[in-house]
Amino acid sequence: MADSAGRAAERSQEHRLAGVFGDRPPGTRHPLVAAAMVLPLATLLAVVFGGWDAVVTQASSVAGMLGH
Repeated sequence: MADSAGRAAERSQEHRLAGVFGDRPPGTRHPLVAAAMVLPLATLLAVVFGGWDAVVTQASSVAGMLGH
């Protein structure tokens, strides 16, 4: 009996936390959090493998096409 009461209290706490942080199902994260996790690694890989020059070249080409 005490075991089921403990689980009910845990579920109640989970529901309160879900209300505070939004109604996302477990296992999903906000897109900005995902971007914050991925961008440092992507930047590191671009620098290490020489992709940074390609990014700069593409960005300048797009800026030129837009007239800036």
